[in-house]
Amino acid sequence: MNWKDKIIYEPELCHGYPCIKGTRIMVSVILDNLANGISFEDILKEYPALTLEDIQAALAYASELSKERNIAI
Repeated sequence: MNWKDKIIYEPELCHGYPCIKGTRIMVSVILDNLANGISFEDILKEYPALTLEDIQAALAYASELSKERNIAI
């Protein structure tokens, strides 16, 4: 699965943040939920428009970003 098939970036959609194609659910929302320990199953219940593949795409996108940028800590 290629995350590029699931995630879009359009400046006029979701304030210019990457979101899941066909929704207004930002990738950051999915990642924040996962970082807070919320399970895939609970995220899917909270956001019925999402699929398991959408969550996996968000993780793949984050993984790729982490290879490209460093955040000062």
